[in-house]
Amino acid sequence: MNTKDIIYGLRTKSGLSQAELAEKLFVSRQAVSRWENGETVPNTEALKLLSRVFDVSINTLLGSPRQLICQCCGMPLDDSILGKDSDGALNEDYCQWCYADGTYVYSDMDELIDVCAANMAENGFTDSEARAILRENLPKLDYWKRYEELSDNGKFEEFKRKLIDEINELGIPGLPRLERLNALAGSYVNLEYRLPGGQRVKFLNDRTTYLGNQLESEFDGERCFGVLANMDFILICTYEKNGENPELVLYKKR
Repeated sequence: MNTKDIIYGLRTKSGLSQAELAEKLFVSRQAVSRWENGETVPNTEALKLLSRVFDVSINTLLGSPRQLICQCCGMPLDDSILGKDSDGALNEDYCQWCYADGTYVYSDMDELIDVCAANMAENGFTDSEARAILRENLPKLDYWKRYEELSDNGKFEEFKRKLIDEINELGIPGLPRLERLNALAGSYVNLEYRLPGGQRVKFLNDRTTYLGNQLESEFDGERCFGVLANMDFILICTYEKNGENPELVLYKKR
């Protein structure tokens, strides 16, 4: 699909007129018309603004001329799982599990291998096969090749350790000691809780990446604890298999 067709499709799907889109992009209606007629192509700044307005990558706007690969874990990328820079712009080099709000989540390749090997096991790889593949291919990716340049000198790891200590100090009955926090996409963990008044509410954003983990309850083998947190809050819940029947245990502002 050509850029002109993509812009037209995104605009009409969003219910915007050419004039309304032009206002959001700080260009004339005629400029939008020329893009959609194929007379011209948006310049770099216009593409960045279009990416923000429609929440799609520039790669998508250009007709997906290249296959995007996360330069930290090697996962094939599409717009739904792209990481975001600190200003909210989509980053086409990383997935939302490896890069969130301008922060690189992993500073330890062994930790990343543990997470990825477990995911690959669900797709038929043995643990040894998965780890061999990861150890061969991760060092070839841009993040790990440029780690000294891109890393934050352990600041994010220090934040995670502090957060783990805070959660363990809460003393939640039945919650095992937390040892690790992983990056979790909001769309996977944004459960709907029933409040005492009967209302149902979600506390998270599907497009945000959080830190969290799942632990088996020490009291009830049928339920698990879900731990989620970021710089602003800590959330503890319990649920049954596949997130069914969730119950909120604690929601605490930090």
